[in-house]
Amino acid sequence: MINNLRITFLGTGTSQGIPIIGSTHPVCLSDNPKDKRLRVSVLLSWGKYNYVIDCGPDFRQQMLRSNVDHLDGILYTHEHSDHTAGLDDIRPFFFRQGNIPVFAHNRVVQSLKKRFDYIFQEENKYPGAPTVDINLVKNNEPFLIGDRKVTPINVLHNKLQVFGYRIGDFTYLTDVKTVMPEEIEKIKGSKVIVVSALRIEPHISHFNLEEALRFIKEVNPEKAYLTHISHLLGFHDEVEKMLPNNVHLAYDNLTITI
Repeated sequence: MINNLRITFLGTGTSQGIPIIGSTHPVCLSDNPKDKRLRVSVLLSWGKYNYVIDCGPDFRQQMLRSNVDHLDGILYTHEHSDHTAGLDDIRPFFFRQGNIPVFAHNRVVQSLKKRFDYIFQEENKYPGAPTVDINLVKNNEPFLIGDRKVTPINVLHNKLQVFGYRIGDFTYLTDVKTVMPEEIEKIKGSKVIVVSALRIEPHISHFNLEEALRFIKEVNPEKAYLTHISHLLGFHDEVEKMLPNNVHLAYDNLTITI
C-alpha cells in the first residue's frame, strides 16, 4: 500500500519574497500571515520519505519551521538563485545521513558546480562541506524518488528550459510561461496541480493570473493551487475571492494531502 502524499508549501513567494526589503507597498505592509511569503518550494512527504522541490535562500528557515529532521533528496526545477541558493544548508542533513541526492537537468548541475564549487570538489575538499549524489533529469525519462515515479514536465521560463514534476496525481509547475501540447498531455489526469501566477499584469517569463487560470481550465484538475506569487497579485484574501471554486492561492505552511 502506498501512503498518501502530503505536500507542504514551504514558500509561495517570488524571487524577492513578500514583504520586499524596504517596500511600502500595501501588500508588503499587510499583517495577514498569508501575505508573508518565503521563496518558492514544497516539501513532499509520504511514509518514511521527505523530498523538497527546490532549495532556495530561505531553506534553513523553512526546514526549521516545518520541523524536518531528515531529507531524502532535492528536485531542482532550474538554476535561478531563488530556487538554488540554499544548497549549503543541507549540511545538518549530510552530517547525520551522508550524501544527499539531487535531481536536476545537466545545465542546472553545471551551474551548481560553479556557484558551490567547494561542495563538488573531489580533491582537498573542505571537511565541513556537504556532498551530494547527482542524478541527471532528462526530458521524457521518468525516474524514482523513494518508491514513487516522477515524470519530468518540460516547460519554458521565457526562453529558459525548466522542469516541472508529476508524482502520481500531483503536478508541480513553477516559473512557467509556455507549456507545449505534448507536455500538457503528461499533466492531464492530475487530481491536484500547483502552478505559478506572478501578478495581474502580463510578464515576459511567468504566467500572470489570467494565463494561469486559462492553463488550469485546459488541464482540468480537481483542484489547483497558485504559487510563486508577487506582491503585485494583491492581498491574499481579496484574490482568493476572485478565483474559481477549484482554484486557491497557496500560502506558506499550507499542507494538502492526496
